[in-house]
Amino acid sequence: MPSHDKTPPAKGDRIAKVLARAGVASRREAERMIEAGRVSVNGTLLTTPAFLVTSKDNIQVDNAPIAKREPPRLWRYHKPDGLLTTHNDPGGRQTVFENLPDDLPRVISVGRLDLTSEGLLLLTNDGELARVLELPSTAWARRYRARVYGRPTQERLDGLMKGVLIDGVRTGPIEATLDKQQGGNAWVTITIREGKNREIRRAFETLDMRVNRLIRLSYGPFQLGDLLKGGVEEVPNRILKDQVGHLVDIPETRHKGTLKVFGKGGKKIQPKAKFKPGRAKASNAKGFRPNKAKPAPRPNRGKTR
Repeated sequence: MPSHDKTPPAKGDRIAKVLARAGVASRREAERMIEAGRVSVNGTLLTTPAFLVTSKDNIQVDNAPIAKREPPRLWRYHKPDGLLTTHNDPGGRQTVFENLPDDLPRVISVGRLDLTSEGLLLLTNDGELARVLELPSTAWARRYRARVYGRPTQERLDGLMKGVLIDGVRTGPIEATLDKQQGGNAWVTITIREGKNREIRRAFETLDMRVNRLIRLSYGPFQLGDLLKGGVEEVPNRILKDQVGHLVDIPETRHKGTLKVFGKGGKKIQPKAKFKPGRAKASNAKGFRPNKAKPAPRPNRGKTR
């Protein structure tokens, strides 16, 4: 017999998703905050993340109301080595977020770079955007330059394309190109699409080689370029909408000042040139490689003779 239950479906979003979109924390971190008794809704302390909320609910974290959701924003950050990609380290070590400019809103990272890794780290105020960009299904390539202790041959490096077993799980293809040999070290350019924990370092250990320096050059279309170490630069809204608008909702317009460049301690660094995606290359100082077959031609700036 057909069901006569006319109870309307529950409305709202899961609390962890709302906290993530508000930039409080990632979904996983938000769930841990709930389990720790730090989140309340309408005055009631939550004990489970299986809870739906709407815009009418009063959500508080540590007895303070969460901020209204801001439009998604994205920053490129040149992470130095020696910093942890975490908001709090029980061991008291320096973290990425302790070294960001005071002008930045609360942000979370898109993925992580480990303590001794450096280079491009994407930051966002929107947990949902971070989650989407981390998903393997997004399949954005991450490109690195690694200094490896050893004497690899291109033939051995080509074997990484089949993936390697790490803790019994095979990685996706790892593309590695030998650039040059310098004494006992070799420089290798590496491209991966999954980014498991310490994947590159552990993959080279299977070849009996040790990575002693690892620099992320790009994450999808976003490039490190010549962004100064410790520097932060926001991705313009039009670029963000063009690249991720099919994944999350990016408003057409937003507040002024979408491009800001900072150095360590919040000191502004003046960019050398305007951010022009049509002229970007792999080594573009402004950090963006458009998904186009060819860049737009440069205008003739010379005088007409």
